[in-house]
Amino acid sequence: MTTVRFLDLALAHAELAPELEEAMQRVLRSGSYLRGPEGDQFEHQFSRYCDVAGGVGVGNGLDALMLVLLAIGVGRGDEVIVSAHTSIATWLSITHTGAEPVPIEPDPRTMLIDPARVEESIGPRTAAIVAVHLYGMPADMDALVTIARTHGLRLLEDASQAHGARLRGRPVGSLSDAAAFSLYPTKNLGALGDAGIVVSDDAELLDRVRMLANYGERHRHHSELRGRNSRLDELQAALLNVKLERLDGWNAHRRARAEQYFSELSGCPGLQLPAVPENALPVWHQFVVQARDRDRVREDLARRGVETLVHYPIPPHRSAAYAPDFEDPLPITEQLAASVLSLPISPQLTEAACSEVCDALRSSVTSSA
Repeated sequence: MTTVRFLDLALAHAELAPELEEAMQRVLRSGSYLRGPEGDQFEHQFSRYCDVAGGVGVGNGLDALMLVLLAIGVGRGDEVIVSAHTSIATWLSITHTGAEPVPIEPDPRTMLIDPARVEESIGPRTAAIVAVHLYGMPADMDALVTIARTHGLRLLEDASQAHGARLRGRPVGSLSDAAAFSLYPTKNLGALGDAGIVVSDDAELLDRVRMLANYGERHRHHSELRGRNSRLDELQAALLNVKLERLDGWNAHRRARAEQYFSELSGCPGLQLPAVPENALPVWHQFVVQARDRDRVREDLARRGVETLVHYPIPPHRSAAYAPDFEDPLPITEQLAASVLSLPISPQLTEAACSEVCDALRSSVTSSA
């Protein structure tokens, strides 16, 4: 018996049904399904939202980051510094260019990449740093910008979980050379399928991303680069144009539920709440706590009707895909993988349902203390 769903996308889309259906019909009637006006509008509107000069819509978030890495010249023989605690998609985007990820342990409080460890990991083959705004929390970009400039490195943002987050009043996506966003359905701004976008102030970089995403062509049948096929289709762009207008309101609702979690779970034994960095305005893509005896707590919450998830139970360096190349332990990352627990948080989560989660979690962690 489930009383609080982790996420209900059907409910989320029901409130937008007339607008989404009209957008779908508009695309159907247009006869234009790729590289048309809906995609142009979304690229323009989302880049304005991020306070940057432009954007390029692509097929998904992994491609967005991979294509921008390729566009800045990252390839075989290079190393890219990246957080050890992140989705494996971040690492895959690096290795698909031929480069090697250099994992950095996170700050155990914020769970974000630790800039102090970044600088000590820079070597002669380092080409770029990827800052992941994990769980909707902006990374320490001030420190990372200083490090990147000092060492002549490119700095990129994996902002796939942070649509609308801000640092010192500036939106993520505008804090580096370029940013990659996933628009997967569960994101704060999500399509009804796979989609992604790259944003930047660098027009030349964006031009290369657009070419790489379209067979390396600037003009049809004239491939200048060894590109691929990764394009944002008109249908997804039309749906995203509708949803972008609601994003700030949805994020405000997430913040209200996050504040409720902080209020109702403060001081709970066996539970560590996420730390918000100074001058950061998160968008709470996930509300992730660290729980003692996490798996037992999660099972207990399920019995009480509360759905939860774990982001991420297997660190990239311990996955079958990467373990042969990474023998050394990363104790902070591995401890997080054993203790993190994602609680329900969405624009549809009511105050009453959030209280149910808090009551169940307090009871569960207290019984295991």
